[in-house]
Amino acid sequence: MKVSVRFLTGLLLVLGSFGLQADTLRIATEGAYAPFNFIDSSGELQGFDVDIARALCEEMQTECEIVGQDWDGIIPGLRAGRYDAIIASMSITPERSRVVSFTDPYYSNVLAFVGPKDEELGTDAASLEGKTLGAQRATIAGQYLQDELGRHVEVRLYDTQDNAYLDLAAGRLDGLVSDKFPAYDWLRTEAGSDFEFKGEDIDIDDKIAIAVRRSDQELRERFNEALEAIVESGRYAEINAKYFPFSIY
Repeated sequence: MKVSVRFLTGLLLVLGSFGLQADTLRIATEGAYAPFNFIDSSGELQGFDVDIARALCEEMQTECEIVGQDWDGIIPGLRAGRYDAIIASMSITPERSRVVSFTDPYYSNVLAFVGPKDEELGTDAASLEGKTLGAQRATIAGQYLQDELGRHVEVRLYDTQDNAYLDLAAGRLDGLVSDKFPAYDWLRTEAGSDFEFKGEDIDIDDKIAIAVRRSDQELRERFNEALEAIVESGRYAEINAKYFPFSIY
């Protein structure tokens, strides 16, 4: 069957608009969740997630384009074909697993309370009665805060983690519930220097993985093989050490 050049060109343009070119993967991250994903002073996406994405693409010998996407729209964007995968510190949950497929985890997470150094902040419901606590919207931390403490505290949810930090620093919150590792990074900044972790870690067996469309099982397995390879080669440990003095794998 003969196919015209015009037809082939049009087909490539259509495939390209959905991020499905054979030689390029489009990978989405949020860009507002330091140190895992953030935008640097030159406007480029950086962070642990971005470095892991690049290492995986290098291992797969695949060209990749890293794109930014607001958190609330990141799964709809994947399902609509605007990119091929999400590497954005996304927790595996039953709700998400019904609409996307997850790879093997590439790190594990715990939650933590954050509050001012010079103020007592108990972490049980009785001690927190009447307090105002914040978390990022549509996250495990936000869900935990609503489900476990919503009857006892005023819950404020934010579109980004950075905005939650801003309200805490400004005194508009008594404390935060946050993923521990990004909070650890913020506490080392000037803005976070007057704050600290409170109480014990909240271990909810939270596993972080790459999301792909449920129809893309071959891509899922390619990511799994590449992840295993960068762990075995030591590349993962190099990236880990760039951001944390302890293993998060």
